Amino acid sequence: MAENNGGNSNSGGASTNTAEVQIQIPGPSKNEAPAAQEAPAGSSEARNWKWWFVVATDAFFLIVGQTSATLLGRYYYSQGGSSKWLSAFLQTAGFPILFFGLFFFPSKSSSGETPIGKVAMIYIVLGLIMTADDIMYSHGLMYLPVSTYSLICASQLVFNVIFSYVLNSQKLTGLVMNSVVLLTLSALLLGVNHESYGYTGVSRGKYLLGFLLTLGASGTYSLILSLMQLTFENVVKKQTFSAVLNMQIYTAFVATFACLIGLFASGEWKDLKGEMDSFQSGQFSYLMTLVWTSVSWQVASIGMVGLIFEVSSLFSNVISIFALPIVPLFGVMVFHDEMNGVKIIAMLISIWGFISYVCQHYLDNKKARSA
Repeated sequence: MAENNGGNSNSGGASTNTAEVQIQIPGPSKNEAPAAQEAPAGSSEARNWKWWFVVATDAFFLIVGQTSATLLGRYYYSQGGSSKWLSAFLQTAGFPILFFGLFFFPSKSSSGETPIGKVAMIYIVLGLIMTADDIMYSHGLMYLPVSTYSLICASQLVFNVIFSYVLNSQKLTGLVMNSVVLLTLSALLLGVNHESYGYTGVSRGKYLLGFLLTLGASGTYSLILSLMQLTFENVVKKQTFSAVLNMQIYTAFVATFACLIGLFASGEWKDLKGEMDSFQSGQFSYLMTLVWTSVSWQVASIGMVGLIFEVSSLFSNVISIFALPIVPLFGVMVFHDEMNGVKIIAMLISIWGFISYVCQHYLDNKKARSA
């Protein structure tokens, strides 16, 4: 579900935004011979096109994976599924797919390796926080129309700004504050939208609970991203693709194991057989829904990790938010969600807030490159 905050990169004397985790693409040294400097003129353009192609591919994976996972998650509930722990489990259970990334980008040992015990403790803590995040998202998706759920998730940018300011020393500008105000207004409009009560067969109380839990999940996810940034900066101190993959894999492993414990401790596992038998579209559809939900979350994760590696975790989070307005449109077409005037206004305000945030991100990158 998805979303990332930024860190910083201070290698090579390059000045970058202190709120971004960026892995710089090595460029030619200023001390190279003139003959060596002429070659990059042509090859630099080719590398630039290749870089944009990779970034576009990663963004495509993130958007498609996140959209598919959200829609399939709502489809699971709409067809008779009711296990919130199973829904949370599926959000991270496909993490073994990421081991393929480690196969192609193996980690290189270094003399300054971080103690395994310290790293393991960080992974456990982050994984447990991720578990709480997953279960809150599962409740929200169960009680809310998918269109409302997706628009509320856009509020993670607001929490992103708050945690970045407090934990990662990100500066607050006019455009960022404008984005915070607009996204907050969008979420509030959805929270008081009485026309959505009962639309998914839930009471007003459960609708408000779903709203608050989704809002809380958005904040928790942003907290996770800021804590990951701090870990990269102060503990891992390596900005490599394998380091990012390890962070994703082992925190997901902890979250998956914790969700599995929750599934058995809650007793929901006893109802899974009956749930599969009573699934409206059949048992095979039930199994395929579970499998492809898990795969879709990992496709989104691959895109997210790729964007962290190629650009920054902040940019990855922005692309994740960009996908959110797409989901309500599919929600209307697939689940026949009601797109009333309040939702349309909330969507437009959300897009406006997103554009303000992207503009600030563009200005920050432009300033960093010219420095």
